[in-house]
Amino acid sequence: MKFSKLQATGNDFILVDARIIKGEWSKLARAMCDRHFGIGADGLIMVQDSMCADLKMRIFNSDGSEAEVSGNGLRCFTKYAIEKGLSGKMLSRGESRCNRDNRPLTIETLSGIRKVKAYMSGNKVNRVEVNMGLAQFQPEQIPVKGKVNIPIASGPILDYPLVVNGKKLTLAILSMGNPHAVSFLSQPIADFHLAETGPKVERHPMFPQRTNFEVARVLNRGKIEARVWERGVGETLACGSGACAIAVAAQLLHYIEPQVDIILKGGTLTVSWDRVGEVLLSGPVEEVFTGKWLEGKSYGISQKT
Repeated sequence: MKFSKLQATGNDFILVDARIIKGEWSKLARAMCDRHFGIGADGLIMVQDSMCADLKMRIFNSDGSEAEVSGNGLRCFTKYAIEKGLSGKMLSRGESRCNRDNRPLTIETLSGIRKVKAYMSGNKVNRVEVNMGLAQFQPEQIPVKGKVNIPIASGPILDYPLVVNGKKLTLAILSMGNPHAVSFLSQPIADFHLAETGPKVERHPMFPQRTNFEVARVLNRGKIEARVWERGVGETLACGSGACAIAVAAQLLHYIEPQVDIILKGGTLTVSWDRVGEVLLSGPVEEVFTGKWLEGKSYGISQKT
């Protein structure tokens, strides 16, 4: 089975054209994403046909769980689909230009259809902007359970107190198509014990589908530094939907301007939001290598009939 490995600010994914093949994707994700015995990645992404968009994206985390959406995954998906000729759209050449008809590609995900714009350098995609949709704040949308410690209000949850390892965290909780809990810190984020706290926040009983967890520190009104504990993966170098969740929460708390750079271990992502409409995420994307997975038969890989 042919694959490509791509990374977007250090968030790395294995991409497979699954329009004509089928397999045991959850089992395959665990094997392929293993960094010692497999290829190594944060997740496995399949390109599939869609009845309601240009293409469909399915994404499985390295632990085999299926995720609703991924901002950085969408950016890798877009580069892969366009450069492999799977998108069915002709793109103009030249720096910072997108498809000729100026119509974004549409990608079906478990959390809805997402629009993406690719920016080209020659015949290569070097940057992608993703419309991540509307942020969601209602407990049932995130989702969170209502009967934990204090009643959950109907408005945005920006200061929820949660005690983990004997320490109190103040969380902003929202959904970007997947659940996020954001804690703003006053000290440098490098000092935070994410490996100890992250798993406990991710699997706290108040999050019935688990959650992504971000710690962030506002540097100024245009820059935030952050670290991310991704649900089903662990700490990653970057997270697109996590960057969006941080930016939305920071704006609602009046910390930042409508556009902000989120500085992560793997690089910088730019998020724009007008406090009303959809959240826009942009950043660089690269192909790392291509190859063939030789153990396909062991994981049910076969041609679709």
